[in-house]
Amino acid sequence: MREVVVVTGGSRGIGRAAALRFARAGTSLVLVGRDAVALGSAAEECRRRGAEVLTLPIDLSSPDGPRVAAEATIAEYGRIDVWIASASVFSYGSVEDTPDEVRDRVIETNLTGHMRAARAVVPHFRAAGRGTIVFVGSLYSQVAGPYVSSYVAAKHGLLGFTRSLRQEMLAHRGIRVKIVLPASIDTPIYQRAANYTGRTAFPLPPVVSADRVARAIVRVARGPRHEVGVGAAQFVTRPLQFLAPRVYDRFIRFLQHALGLRRRPAAPTAGAVLAAQHDAGAVSGGWPRFPLRGHR
Repeated sequence: MREVVVVTGGSRGIGRAAALRFARAGTSLVLVGRDAVALGSAAEECRRRGAEVLTLPIDLSSPDGPRVAAEATIAEYGRIDVWIASASVFSYGSVEDTPDEVRDRVIETNLTGHMRAARAVVPHFRAAGRGTIVFVGSLYSQVAGPYVSSYVAAKHGLLGFTRSLRQEMLAHRGIRVKIVLPASIDTPIYQRAANYTGRTAFPLPPVVSADRVARAIVRVARGPRHEVGVGAAQFVTRPLQFLAPRVYDRFIRFLQHALGLRRRPAAPTAGAVLAAQHDAGAVSGGWPRFPLRGHR
């Protein structure tokens, strides 16, 4: 019997990389995202690797989106074994300059949507006596950075929510709640980010491949660990923030100005935060391990 795996945000980046990993195991995949074109492209890649694939063009930030996705999966396959919560959008801008609707949509997509998904999926897990949900958090679930406050707030909230849900599920031994915490990953999220800084955005180095995160997602979904970080070189920031918070504040601000937001001018944009940008999608954003000033 094929394992039924739902991947939200399955059309691009980490979600698409995870879907391809699960596809190699011959799973029944359900790919959820806003962009039907990118979902179709991702589905074809997964089918070539042996998966049976259902695509659901649903916006996970909408109030009923997660419930509709869960119910459609149950209607098609009769159950959900694994739910990968990787849908995410990104925004650059100061607290003052970021429009309210962009801030709110980042939080609705990166936090509230995943909370709604858990509420929709957990009853099915309880009825089946088992099930796994893997949230995709971030290094920013544990540290902070300037000009990305909406993303930081959402990812901090997601880590706290994951831990609370895991505690609630302790009485249900077959239900497992996990989270993966990537640092800077080579995905298209930076090109598609909202940006109100006036500067061109780059991921902070070192950048690691999305497939590395996908491998971690598959391992944690099937293994005993609850929380896994990816991109160890950047995780030195956690003890620095804890042991020397003033030093960390100055260091991360300098790093963001020097490497994250380059001086090349950029017009204000909502990117793909408020609406899908329809294209074939991709796992990679084309970023090298140490992004150069001229790369884009």
